[in-house]
Amino acid sequence: MNRRQLFQLTFAQTTLFWLTTNGFASDSPGQPKKIRLYSAEKGDYITTETVIHTPAEWRKILTADQYHVLREAGTERAFTGKLLKNKQHGVYRCAACGNDLYLSDHKFDSGTGWPSYYQAIAPENVSIREDRGFFVTRNELICSRCESHLGHVFDDGPPPTGKRHCINSVSLTFKQLG
Repeated sequence: MNRRQLFQLTFAQTTLFWLTTNGFASDSPGQPKKIRLYSAEKGDYITTETVIHTPAEWRKILTADQYHVLREAGTERAFTGKLLKNKQHGVYRCAACGNDLYLSDHKFDSGTGWPSYYQAIAPENVSIREDRGFFVTRNELICSRCESHLGHVFDDGPPPTGKRHCINSVSLTFKQLG
């Protein structure tokens, strides 16, 4: 073995060791992972697993409209969502996996035609990723548990955050709290 081969082998082993000890190599693609999320019913953080399904499984679980929005990043027509005008006290959950996403206390009427919230129930429950669709860069909101598309976040919301989480009603279910 020459010096170059020895260096390559040492580099490969060091890299593999680093990845393994930092949790990257042990994560199996397509396998559920343990995550920490906030639960409205528990009033505290819980540990749960991510939800992973094939497209065929999602099609069996979701309605056609839900599948289009949640799994294909579609958008429902403005002012058509059943939860747009909901004024009850409770928690809005992901229609795909049941993850708690938004509290009714954080909902406001943005006039845009979609349910809007100035913040998520907890930062861990809703993730943000860059969306470059429609020739514009936006911040897409996704469920941290199942990676379903929820909507987008904009910087034109009310205090205290100045954010507007513009969410497709079809991506939500509602659970009334006592």
